[in-house]
Amino acid sequence: MKVTKAVIPAAGIGSRFLPWTKAMPKEMLPIVNKPVIQYVVEECVTAGIEQIIVVTSWQKRAIEDHFDYLPELEWRLKQQGKTEALKEVRRLAEMASFVFVRQKGPYGNATPVLSAKKAVGDEPFAVLFGDQFVWAKPPALSQLLEVAEKKETAAVAAVRLPKERLSAYGVCQGKQLEEGVWQLEKIVEKPQPEEAPSDLVAYGSYVFTPDIFEILEGLKPGKGGELWLVDAISQLCKKRRVLAVEIKNGRYYDAGNKLSYHQTVVDFMLQDPEIGQKMRDYLKKKVRG
Repeated sequence: MKVTKAVIPAAGIGSRFLPWTKAMPKEMLPIVNKPVIQYVVEECVTAGIEQIIVVTSWQKRAIEDHFDYLPELEWRLKQQGKTEALKEVRRLAEMASFVFVRQKGPYGNATPVLSAKKAVGDEPFAVLFGDQFVWAKPPALSQLLEVAEKKETAAVAAVRLPKERLSAYGVCQGKQLEEGVWQLEKIVEKPQPEEAPSDLVAYGSYVFTPDIFEILEGLKPGKGGELWLVDAISQLCKKRRVLAVEIKNGRYYDAGNKLSYHQTVVDFMLQDPEIGQKMRDYLKKKVRG
């Protein structure tokens, strides 16, 4: 089994960041000098993904523009002798083959995956959300694909979180098959810490086989009247083997809420070779008062 396509849902309205996201997609919020979704796309490309299917909505044109050629910008950069900047903006359009699909259907994070059915076709594919990622070495998707392709089955990436944080996430329930790999029985959504079946959280990176679409087409609305991917995964576990793969040496970043987003920005600023030390010195001064 070889996975060469990835679906990135990016149709949400970003209500937690209003009014910032009134005219700008939440996936385009910057982390230092790159938008969140670029980190996700770069992870896909590093893992060997050749075609990226981005599921958008009417207000997400900026995402398409970001991964397209912009002749006027390129001309200006060339005229100004900014060769490195020119290489970078061209690289964005050349990283992969991009397909943009408009989301159709009810609310819920299962809907954009179903909207990508025709573009995916009859082959396995990855799903990564456009506002969250795990920074890992090797990249999280590479670790996930290594197991999914070898075992020739669907798989869910998982990270361990402290007990007190489990109530905000989908927690994996299953049995361990080998070091770092579990056979998933279901995902328990936002359990109370004392009721959580494990400390493994499904964080938002998946590999699916095409039979997930049949489940998605018959999926009934769940919490809030929305279609939830976690419900489809639990059904898939009853039909075929689904694995949970613990991501090693990784840190989970969720840019979908204000606190986590700004924590992500600070972390990446501190790692930046150009401004990292200056930012560190600045924060030390602020902490001292």
